[in-house]
Amino acid sequence: SVYRDGRHLAIDLEIEEGNKYYFRNINWVGNTKYTAEALDKILAIKKGEVFDQARLDANLYMNPNGRDISSLYLDDGYLFFQVEPIDALVENDSIDIEMRIHEGKQATISKVSVKGNTKTNDHVILRELRTKPGQLFSRADIIRSQRELSQLGYFDPEQMGVEPKPDPVTGTVDIEYTVVERPSDQIELSGGWGAGRVVGTLGVTFNNFSTRNMFKKGAWRPLPAGDGQKLSLRAQSNGLFFQSYNASFTEPWLGGKKPNSLSVSVYHSIQSNGLQKGDANRSLIQITGASVGLGKRLKWPDDFFILQQSINYQHYALDGYQLVDGLTDGSANAISYGLTLSRNSIGDPIFPTGGGVVSLSVEATPPISLFTGIGYDTASAPVKYEWIEYHKWKFDTKWYQQLAKNLVIQAKLQFGFLGHYNSDIGTAPFERFYVGGDGLSGFGLDGREIVALRGYDNNSISSTQGSSIFAKYNFELRYRISANPSATIFVLGFLEAGDAWSSFKEFQPFNVKKSAGVGLRLFLPMFGLLGLDYGWRFDDIPGQENMAPGQFHFSI
Repeated sequence: SVYRDGRHLAIDLEIEEGNKYYFRNINWVGNTKYTAEALDKILAIKKGEVFDQARLDANLYMNPNGRDISSLYLDDGYLFFQVEPIDALVENDSIDIEMRIHEGKQATISKVSVKGNTKTNDHVILRELRTKPGQLFSRADIIRSQRELSQLGYFDPEQMGVEPKPDPVTGTVDIEYTVVERPSDQIELSGGWGAGRVVGTLGVTFNNFSTRNMFKKGAWRPLPAGDGQKLSLRAQSNGLFFQSYNASFTEPWLGGKKPNSLSVSVYHSIQSNGLQKGDANRSLIQITGASVGLGKRLKWPDDFFILQQSINYQHYALDGYQLVDGLTDGSANAISYGLTLSRNSIGDPIFPTGGGVVSLSVEATPPISLFTGIGYDTASAPVKYEWIEYHKWKFDTKWYQQLAKNLVIQAKLQFGFLGHYNSDIGTAPFERFYVGGDGLSGFGLDGREIVALRGYDNNSISSTQGSSIFAKYNFELRYRISANPSATIFVLGFLEAGDAWSSFKEFQPFNVKKSAGVGLRLFLPMFGLLGLDYGWRFDDIPGQENMAPGQFHFSI
């Protein structure tokens, strides 16, 4: 009732709740494919539980949090399946329900097509699909196919669609996927002035390149594209002081029939004291390297797993340049074999809402010093590092869980260890971990790995020579503001902790440096993911009492 109460309007609501009802007997009628016991297990509603229509509907049709009756049938080809719950008997406070099932025939996929791709060739899309002509219809395969297309990075996941077109007469179904292309190539062009010199960088990354069409007339618009290959070229220089050149190429489907990838990269850099060639006082270091990798998608334990192998070579040429203590002239070499086993089940790579990534990797050089017979305890640095030795282990995992629309949590764990073979040589001064700061690597000559820990100065948590062990823990709460493929934006709050140690004797994985903060991420197709964070540190670093309690970090 609504009435006036002085200057106010009053509203009284009288509610008649009625009686509370409970599930009693649930009977299945028309099921021949699955037994009533199997269907009861998936429905997960027991006699005596409070009647809940929303729960009943979710467990019958498309439960987002787990399996349901419809998905059970749809994943096994029963596209024409129908289930109708009927209140068979309402007695006192109990309800008997009869589940009337029409299973229909299993539907076979007749034709699979794709539309909307204006740049990417059809075969690049079709080879990623799990729905093939001649197979039984499966809703799970359709969902997995959409996930694989999202992982390519060529299409807007928010506008991706699929339309099954069933034909009950023939018992077949056509499936049409709809995609919307989004920019995926990147360009880097920058220049700056400082310390009396100019530094410039030019880099391009073509994520949907086509070598097959390089010599095809009309394919350069402005570049041959559409075959899903990746080509990256980058050059950086500030004149005589520093020059760097990098090139890499990846073919994700070597041979075109299986998802076995081939990647090749080469690089060359020169750093000197800036004097002209021929000057007796000129000092410089030249680093030349190459890497060849093969990747294979596994079928066991499941086909989210990928096994990657690589052979890497790096050559250091020194002329009056001290790379490490005692190593000023001559050369050093490193040849290594890398092995990575990873599992990636996330969907949208920009803003994942579920799934996770797990990766275990090892990179090792041959233990050459164990067979040379040289007394390395008294050997000079040029002898010790003629062939650099190490074995490097890393574990990385991160998981995502959607709490609500556009609201996601991320949990992450990282661990790394750098070991040696010969105690007379010890841990190599190369490939070490440097923890703290924004994680931007800048320019490193010694293969160092930069690990971000926001709220602290760059590299402040490791020793000046780097560390051989690190651990890091991270928790983020993310909220997406914009899903526009031209400018995806999300904000986040984070808690993270980590530390670095020189040996296992010092290793204390739960006695770490902690921080918290907030951040912003902006994805622009031409530049990638840009980030700005502000972190507050909770711990002091010995010898660095002047470190600010909070600071901004930029990442790209």
